[in-house]
Amino acid sequence: MIMWIILGGIAAIILGVLGLINWWSLFLKALAALIPFILVVGGVFAVIIGISSVKRKSRREKRRSCREIYRKR
Repeated sequence: MIMWIILGGIAAIILGVLGLINWWSLFLKALAALIPFILVVGGVFAVIIGISSVKRKSRREKRRSCREIYRKR
């Protein structure tokens, strides 16, 4: 079973290298087309992570202020 997986992986590597050699210019065009898409998706993820971080920080500050108010009483 494992031997078939290894052989399949080797075959995929060989076919992939041959494909890159034959279609190198198309590969570069596809790569160039993917770069803007990757940048947009990465930017969206960065904004989402930043917003959630700000929300988390504001919740912590709100909890701290509520605890301080209850401690003063």
